[in-house]
Amino acid sequence: MPSLLDTPVGAAELAESLLPPLGNRWLHTQAVAERAREAAPAVPEGERDLLVAAAWLHDIGYAPELRQTGFHPLDGARHLETLDAPRRLVCLVAHHSGAVYEAEQRGLVEELKPYEREDTAILDALIFADMTTGPAGERFDFDRRMDEILVRYEPGSEVHNAISNARPYLGAAVQRTLDRLSAPAE
Repeated sequence: MPSLLDTPVGAAELAESLLPPLGNRWLHTQAVAERAREAAPAVPEGERDLLVAAAWLHDIGYAPELRQTGFHPLDGARHLETLDAPRRLVCLVAHHSGAVYEAEQRGLVEELKPYEREDTAILDALIFADMTTGPAGERFDFDRRMDEILVRYEPGSEVHNAISNARPYLGAAVQRTLDRLSAPAE
């Protein structure tokens, strides 16, 4: 039986089974999925459902029952593997929003390595959706979102350092998505 996790409906159902007790994290996830739907024209038509599915699932690693390493992209990807999710979906969750930068801070680069990172429009659009959505689902521009994260996490913390280091990479992904969305349709 093919996986339904790479469809928006299947991914939303899994996210809804794990994230509502986390309050704002659930609000954020729902808004990121909506933002991904809006950004879908920036990716090839055949990948739009995968983008939205990845948006629904990007933060499932925060669910307490999935916590292994304490690094949510890795914990989410590992859980998706146990569910036999499509490899590409697993890797998108593992690498959402510059995860390698935080993996470096946490000493988890080797654990993240088995998950291939693609440099494509779909990863850019996933980054766009996450990096323009606030912690409780607010719509932010990229700079406001970066500032919000840097205020929320103490200077010197793993997340603060990772976001500071990742900012140029994340900003470029957001800009590429905006450029794709404003390009004339072919």
